[in-house]
Order: sequence, then structure tokens, then C-alpha cells
Amino acid sequence: MNKVRLGIIGVGNIGTAHVATILAGHCPEVVITAAADRRESRRAWIRDRLPDAEIFTEGEDLIASGRCEAVLICVPHYQHPPLAISALRRGLHTLVEKPAGVYTLQVREMIEEADRHPELAFAQMYNQRTNCVYRKLKEMIDTGELGTLKRVSWLITDWYRTQNYYDSGDWRATWAGEGGGVLLNQCPHQLDLLQWLCGLPVRVRAFCHEGKWHDIEVEDDVTAYLEFENGATGVFVTTTGDAPGTNRLEITGTRGKVVCEKDRLLFSRLTTDEREWCVTCKEGFKKPDSETFEVETDGQNPQHAGVINAFAARILRGEPLTADGREGIRGLMLSNAMHLSSWLEKPVDLPFDESLFRDLLMERCRHSRHKEAVDLTFDTTGSY
Repeated sequence: MNKVRLGIIGVGNIGTAHVATILAGHCPEVVITAAADRRESRRAWIRDRLPDAEIFTEGEDLIASGRCEAVLICVPHYQHPPLAISALRRGLHTLVEKPAGVYTLQVREMIEEADRHPELAFAQMYNQRTNCVYRKLKEMIDTGELGTLKRVSWLITDWYRTQNYYDSGDWRATWAGEGGGVLLNQCPHQLDLLQWLCGLPVRVRAFCHEGKWHDIEVEDDVTAYLEFENGATGVFVTTTGDAPGTNRLEITGTRGKVVCEKDRLLFSRLTTDEREWCVTCKEGFKKPDSETFEVETDGQNPQHAGVINAFAARILRGEPLTADGREGIRGLMLSNAMHLSSWLEKPVDLPFDESLFRDLLMERCRHSRHKEAVDLTFDTTGSY
């Protein structure tokens, strides 16, 4: 069997999980031939498990080594575009962990480089797109089963994190090291899914509370109001400070309502389109009839292994990716717009002033706090 020779750049929390997934045999068309990490403890960890792989301190050295034909980038967020650009220039297929970057202008440079190399696979690690409930929900929206979008509400507050989590890295939860908080670290998956399912909103008004529940300088509690081009509205609420928290997505269309919660889809389907019913019904209070049932899915949810396997299949046979790397900018546009709205204390229209966002972010970086490095690596199982 042909196998993709993969180099992993960054063997921290999520990089460790990817190594474990591949070593467990869940990605049969991939072999890890190189790895890089700046921490000696992580280099020692990978040597113990992959004695035949070449180990590097710097990702750039791995990229230049010739030891792999593809890379998986799992480093702090600001480094995603520069390393991806370097890998693409070296002719390496490139898979980037979320988020695509910290600000959209940075990510546009990465996309421009990818466009110069159409022969290379360029992918984003949006593993939630492999989840059967979201795939089925997208199918229902795309086929018109829900009718026209009217309202979306996502309460995603089960991202609980302790202070020890934030203290575990000198880059974590700082403007200079991470570029944001819950929107940039935990919620890129939900922001991607939101735009994947419903499209990007045209206006955002957000309130990003910085250091509300933790001793950090970035946001750990967010409430945002969204307006879409067709007049539909939405609310997005997230935090790392609630326990036990909730993950409930509700989408209402003119043909009914779908609730996604606890890996189930409940569909309340109207017998008549609400817009038609509203103008034809002769009674004042009567709702259109409906039936509520659980939507059947295929039950498949391969997560990170699914993304990596699709990446390998693209390289080996030209098969579709789970998410093209160019799509990573869309969810980032949404988080950038939320930050910008909160900083300016007013609604922001999309597309927004990307240079203004970058400048305001860089000003926060200049005043960002210094944190001492702590050599900790957590088990991320079940945290996605």
C-alpha cells in the first residue's frame, strides 16, 4: 500500500493526539517520518514512539529536510500561515490545524501561496465537518428541507477550561501569543460550521468579555448577534467559564425547526411553509401543523482521523478533502468581526476593514503580558 510520508510540526496537546491516532492504525495510508517541537520533552516523547522518524527542533528545518511529502501544522496560531507558506513553497502538501491564522490578512497570504500550487493538497483541520449530525443538517439545509433560513441560535458553553489550562503555555490566552481566547482557540469549529451551514452573516454586534472568569487578557465569554443577507438573524453565545455547559444549535426555517444537541437531530417539520400559512390562514392564533421526529443519520463521526484520511486520499488519488484550506478564512472572518465589533462598541458589517482589525490587534500585542513557560501537555481526549 502506498503511504503518505507525513511530518508533524508541533507535538503539544493536539499534535500528541494526532500522533496517537496514526499510531493506533486509524490512518492506514499515512506514516509519520518526521516531527518537530521546540520542547525537548516532546522530542523525547516522539523518539520513544517513532524511532525511525527524524526529529527536529524547528518546523522550518523539518520542511527543508526532504523527509516528508506532506506536513500537519499543530503550533500556536500566529505560526500557521508562515509555516504553511514555507511548506507549500517547498512543494509539500499541507494540512493546517484550526484556526487558519489569527487575522484574515495573514491568512490571505497563505491562500495566495496555495493558489500558486494547485497540484498540492491544501487542507484545514475542520474535524467537526465529519460529524454525521452536522453533515445531515447541511444536507437538509442545502436541499431546502428546512425552507428559507429565518433564525439560528447556538449556545456553545461546554468548553470549560481551568486556570491551570491557561497557565500551561506562555503563549496561551495572550494577544501576542495566541491572538484571542475562546473565539480563536475553542470555537473555530463552531464558527466554521455556522458559516458552512448558514453562510456568513452580513452584520455582527458582539460583546467579548476579556478575563471575565479567568486570569487572562483575552476573551473567555462572548455573546454575539448576527444578521444575514436575507433578513434572518442569529445569536452565538460561548464561554470557557460555565460548567457543565451546553452545546445546543437551533436553526429555524420557513419549513420547520431543527435542534442539534447531544449528538441528535430533532426536526419539527411543518406541513405548510410558514410564509404561505401566514397569509392564507383564516384564523388568528393557529400555527401550521407539524410533526417532530429524530432525524436518522449514517452514524459516522471519524473526526481527526477522517480529515487526515481524506487528506491522504487527496494526495494519493485526488479524492475530495473534508475542508479545503482556503475555507479556513471564512470562520476567521466571523471571529475577527466579533472582536472588532466588541473593540469598537458598535455593529460591524462584513466584509469589514481588515487592516483596521490587524492594527488594533497589533496594538494589543504591544501591551500583551509576559508569561513564564510551563512544560505541560494535556490529554485532549473528548475535548473536541
